[in-house]
Amino acid sequence: MDVGSLTAIDVHTHAEISRDGHPSLDPELMGASAAYFGVGAGRQPTIDETARYYRERRMAAVVFTVDAEHTTGHPRIGNEEVAASCAEHPDVLIPFASVDPHKGRAGVREARRLVAEHGVRGFKFHPSLQGFAPDDRMAYPLYEAIEELGVPALFHTGQTGIGAGVRGGGGIRLRYSNPMLVDDVAVDFPDLRIILAHPSFPWQDEALAVATHKPHVYIDLSGWSPKYFPPQLVRYANSLLRDKVLFGSDYPVITPDRWLADFERLDIKPEVRPKILKENAARLLGLDEEDAS
Repeated sequence: MDVGSLTAIDVHTHAEISRDGHPSLDPELMGASAAYFGVGAGRQPTIDETARYYRERRMAAVVFTVDAEHTTGHPRIGNEEVAASCAEHPDVLIPFASVDPHKGRAGVREARRLVAEHGVRGFKFHPSLQGFAPDDRMAYPLYEAIEELGVPALFHTGQTGIGAGVRGGGGIRLRYSNPMLVDDVAVDFPDLRIILAHPSFPWQDEALAVATHKPHVYIDLSGWSPKYFPPQLVRYANSLLRDKVLFGSDYPVITPDRWLADFERLDIKPEVRPKILKENAARLLGLDEEDAS
């Protein structure tokens, strides 16, 4: 990947449909998410289509799905398929995987295999959708493996559009995505690089506190248009967290075109903008080292 030629690195995009047409969520949850974000039914690009989209914009993108079969009963899109599809577009796509912590030792073995044999560069967790608290010791063997593998763990934080408006929220418990629950993970796995995904409504201050206090905790800005960012998030991005805030869109529910247009109007210092858009992510993912070699 030629990092120098890229305009940005989007650390948060979704693989929402497999090669054989299998969706990442069941129809009820997918419909709720579409309604929440105001996007149409045709919002499920293939990974190949995602690659073309980002290549046209000279951007790179981290791609993942979510393994939540334990709680939803809906089979995931295979991690191997995501990794293989991304490997066909190494100039623009970076594969992350998702392993349900409920899988125990089998999940740990899978995580190690995905990195060693399939080139996976990180792991995505969605505690509310997967039905676990990040500080549950059940997940600790998986975190230990990810820390040893030297790749980041990205945690959904804050409210989610998945299940919004569905009876009982589709069984999805928002409290599992309080970023303070990730603080214990950052303490117990001090070398694990952690990304807190999204402005963490209603726990934005908690996310800022954890990212400020723990050296290896970052924040991505996906899932919200920048025009809606809380003022304290903008203030910290401009100052204490200037090296730890990352561009993320949540594509395809929010496009980088829309996100970047609104980001242009945000009160971010000129010297901080390239850090958020590319430099921080390149450093975190080790892409700057590859580019220099």
